[in-house]
Amino acid sequence: MHVLIVQSNVNLGQLWRRHLERLRARVTLVQTGKEALDALETDHFAVIVLDLVLSEGSALAVADVAQYRQPDANVVFVTDTTFFSDGSIFNHSANARAFIESATPPKDLAAIVEHYGQPNPARAER
Repeated sequence: MHVLIVQSNVNLGQLWRRHLERLRARVTLVQTGKEALDALETDHFAVIVLDLVLSEGSALAVADVAQYRQPDANVVFVTDTTFFSDGSIFNHSANARAFIESATPPKDLAAIVEHYGQPNPARAER
């Protein structure tokens, strides 16, 4: 499973990366929307862990490009704000699978990512 983490806080991103690597995930960690878009052009990802509020770039733009270029990639949005706390993120991003707080324990985040990174037999039949 290849995971893209888009997180402006490099320390938090590295913490998540370590937990995912313990589950044998291959992880690409980037800090900006542009770096995320570049990664989507060169690699294929099963799951994208995407901070909703990036210091540079738009998380929703990243999710939109991912939906177009890699429609099978599942997006796990994380945030430390109340934006979209009503669940409306699922109306704005077709590939959103989860919406969690940045303070979620890393092992729980890793379990969520592992779940959404499993192959989907329905997609394999296409």
